[in-house]
Amino acid sequence: MFTFLNHYKDYKHKHRSNAYRLTLNLFFDDHYFPHAKVSKRQSHHDWSVYNTHIRTRLGAYLLEDVTNPALDVWVREQVVHGYKRSTINKHIYLMNRMLNLARHWGHIESGNPYQQNIKRLSIGDYTQRFLSEPEIERLIKACRANRHPFLYLFVQLLLLTGARKGEARLARWRDIDLHKRVWTVPRSKNGRSRRIMLSAAAVGVLHDVRVRAEQLNLPTTQECYVFTNPRTRTAYHSFYAAWFVARDLAELEDLRIHDLRHTYASVLINNGVSLYEVQTLLGHSSVQMTQRYAHLQPDLLHQRAEIVGGIVGRNSQPR
Repeated sequence: MFTFLNHYKDYKHKHRSNAYRLTLNLFFDDHYFPHAKVSKRQSHHDWSVYNTHIRTRLGAYLLEDVTNPALDVWVREQVVHGYKRSTINKHIYLMNRMLNLARHWGHIESGNPYQQNIKRLSIGDYTQRFLSEPEIERLIKACRANRHPFLYLFVQLLLLTGARKGEARLARWRDIDLHKRVWTVPRSKNGRSRRIMLSAAAVGVLHDVRVRAEQLNLPTTQECYVFTNPRTRTAYHSFYAAWFVARDLAELEDLRIHDLRHTYASVLINNGVSLYEVQTLLGHSSVQMTQRYAHLQPDLLHQRAEIVGGIVGRNSQPR
């Protein structure tokens, strides 16, 4: 025990003294990012955020000098430069994660009152977009008119399954069991696999995708991507260029691809599907996440309120 405590004291002394020489840039490059590469699924996002929004502004600071006064100025400058609060919160999340690991590894003191995690900015109510039936019709029509070989089918599949764009973009034919009508996502956003239930309409879209691929002389073996780029012969990097053209043609300039997932959930909920069922269909780990998508039409809410009103009113009548 005595030997262990001595080693531990030496370790703490070494890392405390290193903190006086360790800059934020060195900490990120030599400590944080190597750790992120093996512990996070998409570490390249951290690399991009750090190099774009932190390296030049705060990277030369000694780690012990990355204190709340400096961090508050860093946050305030981003607000002044017009960044969305939700975007700034992503930058804050990375900074807080770095500070937490620096404390955990003994590079900075845990109890420093001037080096606490930054509070995220308030962004008000969660806003999202849901398509009405006429808007869905306009969007599909605009996508069908687009020259992109797969945009129309890609958008349809997202609307019919509630899948994330990345899940559809990287799907391979081996992931899809058309007989059982199940699409297995090997690794979803939360790092776990999930199953997507395929309706008859979704199966029909996938059949059309295969036909379209064969027309373009693209392979459709088990290892091939469902949406294979004819030029690169691999998965599409994105659908954004064609999406923006079709979206604007449909006069839906405020629509994002992710709003197709919102629409899927909204249609289900407005047709009486329970939050628990929608949670399962979307692959959410908690019902709180699904709650954001519970955009109920006022008429349906009034109908639900009348259920209680009828019961209470009936039992309130004089006998």
